[in-house]
Amino acid sequence: MSQPLVPRILRPRRAAPADAVRPTRADVNFESLRHNLRVVKKHAAGARVWAVLKADGYGHGAPAVARALERAGADGFCVALVEEGVELREAGIAAPILVMGGHYGGALEEVVARDLVPVLHDAGQIEAFARLVRAGTVPGPLDVHLKVDTGMARLGVTMVDLPGLAARLADYPEVRVRGLMTHLACADAPDEGPSAEQIRLFDEATALLARAGVRPEVRHAANSAALLRGQARLDAVRPGLALFGIAPCVGGVPLSEELRPVMRVRTEIVELRGVERGAPVGYGATWRAGRPSRIATLPMGYADGLSRRLSNRGHVLVRGKRAPVVGAVSMDMAMIDVTDIEGASVRDEVVVLGAQDGPLGRDAIGADEIAAHADTIAWEVLTSVSRRVPRFYREP
Repeated sequence: MSQPLVPRILRPRRAAPADAVRPTRADVNFESLRHNLRVVKKHAAGARVWAVLKADGYGHGAPAVARALERAGADGFCVALVEEGVELREAGIAAPILVMGGHYGGALEEVVARDLVPVLHDAGQIEAFARLVRAGTVPGPLDVHLKVDTGMARLGVTMVDLPGLAARLADYPEVRVRGLMTHLACADAPDEGPSAEQIRLFDEATALLARAGVRPEVRHAANSAALLRGQARLDAVRPGLALFGIAPCVGGVPLSEELRPVMRVRTEIVELRGVERGAPVGYGATWRAGRPSRIATLPMGYADGLSRRLSNRGHVLVRGKRAPVVGAVSMDMAMIDVTDIEGASVRDEVVVLGAQDGPLGRDAIGADEIAAHADTIAWEVLTSVSRRVPRFYREP
């Protein structure tokens, strides 16, 4: 008889609202999240919606987001890591959880015990899970999804190796391939040809497996971009970015105008000082005042998700007006120039990501704009908001 499983997967603790001392925080709007799920479901046209909650739910806090989405009708969830799947189960999530990262290490038993669905991509993984069942360590048969590489060259059994793998699956009745997936590499490219070719290969892989007697019940390939373009909806879709209110762009044009941003990151001015013309600001003196200036200090830095690449390039919102980031963003703090922000004072709200209404107007800074300033992508902007920034969950 197997021994009771002792959980061994640990995660760093997220900053809790009750522990917050400094004013830096992220507000997560559940109504916007539910709205985006409704938009996604409309585009899914009946396909199952498996919300992708990798990287702490794209920085929004995976457990709370998963609970909200599960109540709102999401059919399941996708994560990259076993640890992420465990976190969702410990948060009370009952829906299917697909672990797509392909690495299970010594946690095979925990994957089964937590009722996580592994995505496998080679014969060695299939054999490893089959051995667990044969040894009586876990009950079987085990349901898995198989990943096919149709052009990403990252994970997945290649089209060259698939015939051999298909022939060997009969040797492992302890493992049932219930799902088949692939990953589209160019879903947001102007040319739809590469995605069409990947889907053609995926159909070919499906037919090849069927000839070997393997007929998965669910096939899935579409990410947010493919879903919004009406590509590869199949039996299930895997939206991530769209759920959090950001539409992938094709040729600079968003694929949807219906989505609403879910996260708003804000802090406050904690220090104000005047500097003379020519005075340096920040590490390395990378910025010098071109006129007598008022410089405000913010309690947020690159360790919180305010990228160092925004030094002397980015903006924030104060009193409804843009203020430039000046000097090098440091680990815990950053400085902004509020010379042109009439009435700026200590304790004023500063919006780093999102919208602000203030006495000087209304404006918004989106993740795409930040990404452009930082030479990166919106995905990285969201997932860079670190766990030491507490998330406050809002119901309007």
